[in-house]
Amino acid sequence: MSRIGRMPVTIPAGVEIKAEDGMVTVKGPKGELKQAISKDMIIEQKDGVLTVARPSEDKLHKSMHGLTRKLISNMVIGVTNGFTKNLEIVGVGYRAAKEGNKLVLNLGYSHPVEIEDPEGITTTVEGTTKIAVSGIDLQKVGEHAANIKKVRSPEPYKGKGVRYAGEYIRIKEGKTGK
Repeated sequence: MSRIGRMPVTIPAGVEIKAEDGMVTVKGPKGELKQAISKDMIIEQKDGVLTVARPSEDKLHKSMHGLTRKLISNMVIGVTNGFTKNLEIVGVGYRAAKEGNKLVLNLGYSHPVEIEDPEGITTTVEGTTKIAVSGIDLQKVGEHAANIKKVRSPEPYKGKGVRYAGEYIRIKEGKTGK
């Protein structure tokens, strides 16, 4: 049995979960999330605890069991606490600024790069080198953070670029001349 799939999801106070016709809707204090799931999965809700079961030991059902439970768990966490990804900018003259709902990045290009925040995602800039991406949908938060990082990925010789907070970049040794 799936180790992740068999764990119950505790439903905090103020959170409503509806599962019908392959669609799960979770409403909470921070907002509402919807996710399409497999219609085969059996979702039961009793006494503030949600459990996900699979109908058979089929390979497809086994693979969908843990995924379905984790998607619902992430939705519950998102509508109660939210998710945040932190990014750091490393490099001389590299900086970030916020203008309305746009993030303006100066990363050594001849022009500043503007990235607009998607719906439901907010970015905040602390100082000029720290960026926090937050929202209730884990997938959207991670995707937006990855898109910001993609503008100037850390290079392997000096480590300059945009990286996740705490990410280790292995620095290569440069060429040596004879």
